[in-house]
Amino acid sequence: MSERRFQPVGIIDIGSNSVRFVAYGGSARVPSSLFNEKIAAELGRGLIEDGRLDRDAVERTLVALARFRALAREMGLKKVHTVATAAVRDAANGPEFLKKVAALGLKPRLLAGSEEAELSGLGVISAMPWANGIAADLGGGSLELVGVARRGAGEGVTLDLGVLRLGETPNRQAIDEQIRKAIVGTRLGTAAHGHGLYLVGGSFRALAQLDLKASRHPLPIIHQHRLKPDRIQSLKDLIATTSPEALKKISGLSSNRVSALPAACMILEALIDALGPKRVVVSSFGLREGLLYRDLDEATRAEDPLLAAALDIGEQLGRFGDHGAALDQWIAPLFPDDAHDALRLRLAACLLGDIAWNAHPDYRAERAVDLAIHGNWVGIDARGRAMLGRTLCSAFGGDGGLDDSLKGLMTKEEEHRALCWGKAIRLAQRLSAGTEPVLRRTSLALKPRKIVLTIARRHRALHAEQVDRRLAQLGAAMGRAVEIAFV
Repeated sequence: MSERRFQPVGIIDIGSNSVRFVAYGGSARVPSSLFNEKIAAELGRGLIEDGRLDRDAVERTLVALARFRALAREMGLKKVHTVATAAVRDAANGPEFLKKVAALGLKPRLLAGSEEAELSGLGVISAMPWANGIAADLGGGSLELVGVARRGAGEGVTLDLGVLRLGETPNRQAIDEQIRKAIVGTRLGTAAHGHGLYLVGGSFRALAQLDLKASRHPLPIIHQHRLKPDRIQSLKDLIATTSPEALKKISGLSSNRVSALPAACMILEALIDALGPKRVVVSSFGLREGLLYRDLDEATRAEDPLLAAALDIGEQLGRFGDHGAALDQWIAPLFPDDAHDALRLRLAACLLGDIAWNAHPDYRAERAVDLAIHGNWVGIDARGRAMLGRTLCSAFGGDGGLDDSLKGLMTKEEEHRALCWGKAIRLAQRLSAGTEPVLRRTSLALKPRKIVLTIARRHRALHAEQVDRRLAQLGAAMGRAVEIAFV
């Protein structure tokens, strides 16, 4: 695996609706947000009136950018990307604004619509390498559509369909016509048929957040939430019949995001009608993460984002260094039927198998479950988070410590499989004391109707009553007898 850590970098994203500064650090493949701040400047609102960036919005933005520049300097960021998108691109006074930004000591770069689309698509690929279909990035000033497949972003178009441009009473027929006209003669017309539509941008994420909260989802995490097409009408009705203040209370959204919900809903409806996707999936990664992903070498790009993040966290929180891969190999003989998705979830659990050792003994399971369920992971959906939580809960001795609502995200078979993974990890950690060399001197095997733990005769001293108990618990969970062999 390539070098995983990288020096902190910053991205200042000057959008039509908001201006945001994010400092990233940690893993190069899945960087973590060290600091995140935005202002709802609404630079694009002035375009509707006179084709220029609003004077007050410009002043507010420049004040914020000066702060962001100062913070970046204090943080010692290796590099700061400053990018501007549709509002600045289309405004008559856009060049003048960029000169003022440069005078602050920043190096702003104006993104063409095609590059904005590409970066949004790469952001989706960074989080979901298997993505196949179309990424749709809805901002305040524009809508970007780009094909995503085979770990890359392809053909893209930009449409003047930002939520600020459309206002509070968007015209559905005009939206339909613009989308269909833009995709004529491109591969985008069929790219999502039978595949995915991946939603990027604050307004689409706001719509997803409303859906999660209104439906009382047990794990309201936006990333990889599937927004079912039959929910769109319900969301439209809710938005139409609920006051903005009540919507804010239901969803936890800002006034700025609530006001954009009608346009976002209508655009999504039009996209589904025009593109015919099989599924609609929300991405928390977009243009900014696409910028970082584009800068990676091929080897780092090829890493699984879930496993890369789990390895990074496991190394930071483990007692004796990384041994997650060895742990996974050690328990693998007990689970010969695990298919690809199960294999990566099991490996992620093993990479995280030592993360709660320093919590109070009575709360280790709770600590592990919290990290598994609420961790800043990508490449995993709500079902996967629940399975990860079930595994680590069991691994840290909390057989009954998983909330019933989370259990409902898994099938009974998936929950039992995850529990058995956890029991096997728990046995390994007791036997080895969390060290890798002991795992190499022992092995597990699945025999007809029993589980056999083999210990090299010269290392017989590793055997203990505590190991017997953990082995017996594993056997009971898997419905098999157990045996210890010394060879």
